Amino acid sequence: MKVLVLYEYPPTPGGLATQGDLLYKGLQELGVDVHAAHFESDQEKEWYYRWFKPDVVVGIGYWGYTPHLILNPQKFGALAVPWLVSDGYIANYQDVLNALPLILVTSNWVKEMYVRDGINGDKIEVLPVGCDTDGFKPCSKNDPKILAVRESLGIAPDELMILTVGGDAASKGGREVMQALAMIDTKVPKWKYVCKVWPQQRTSIQDASDEELAESLGIEKKIIYAVNTISRTFMPYLIGACDIYAAPSRLEGFGMPQVEAGACGKPVLSINAMGMLDTLVHGETALLAGVAQKIVVNEVILGVAAGYEEGHKVVFDTPRIVDYRADVPDIANYMETLMNDAPLREKMGKAGRERVVANFDYRVVAKKFVQIINDRLGIC
Repeated sequence: MKVLVLYEYPPTPGGLATQGDLLYKGLQELGVDVHAAHFESDQEKEWYYRWFKPDVVVGIGYWGYTPHLILNPQKFGALAVPWLVSDGYIANYQDVLNALPLILVTSNWVKEMYVRDGINGDKIEVLPVGCDTDGFKPCSKNDPKILAVRESLGIAPDELMILTVGGDAASKGGREVMQALAMIDTKVPKWKYVCKVWPQQRTSIQDASDEELAESLGIEKKIIYAVNTISRTFMPYLIGACDIYAAPSRLEGFGMPQVEAGACGKPVLSINAMGMLDTLVHGETALLAGVAQKIVVNEVILGVAAGYEEGHKVVFDTPRIVDYRADVPDIANYMETLMNDAPLREKMGKAGRERVVANFDYRVVAKKFVQIINDRLGIC
């Protein structure tokens, strides 16, 4: 089997780039003849099509990347098998997607979204995102690298560290977490809540709003915003420094940081919806808050990125759920339980590690990819 993997290559620290790079690495370790190229690099992709002649071109992204991941390989007679995430609504390219023999998606929830929006479910297989369980692994609290992370963030030895990682904190449920922490502040040990976000204009605007919320709740001195770019090398130690990973995300097709937290032996607090239904087990590896609200829209305005002219309006026959909100009292209840019960945190973290190694290790995912391609397309 000859495979060309299209993603943001060489990889940045982002989720899609990591998703693609771990598949690439896993296939290499399996002995598959595999190469990687940037999904937007038309010249380099064409170079591979001409001399490498891949059996399969697997591209990582969302449906809006269809011109790069599907139409470009097809132009040169290559077999495209996209591995897609969801952004809440598949607005275009249904005909192109339905003409494919196989589509990979990251979770059963993502499959449901594609089927809802007109994609033939018989063509879709679920392939979870891989995790580097060699890098993301439990560390001793006294490991100098862990201590250095906590010290750099201003976390005292007797304080619990709660962590959320995302492009911004709000999309990962950070505002709901803050509201919950304010409710239980006097009922739990001393704590700090770290929101690790990426520096970008959208993030700065959201951060300012979140900081205003923290101030209105009276917990602003316990909220730490870490706004900087970090590498995948640092991420395991950032997660390893926390006591609880909290991300009751508003929109999540898989939940890579939640899985990485499990690999690091950390209990996870999330939402009982979307991709987390595949990756987390309530009461065993995580505590999942109920859904308090579903954000529904009747129409959207799209543009060139979606394959339309700018300002194109799409009116839905049936209103679409585009966002979720976790139940704050549920978060507060579960957070209080975790923060007051160290043995439970350890037990759930251990179970999380075992589940990730068994189901989401990048080598396990690579083997599943090969099996799917073999079973569905007859390519060995």
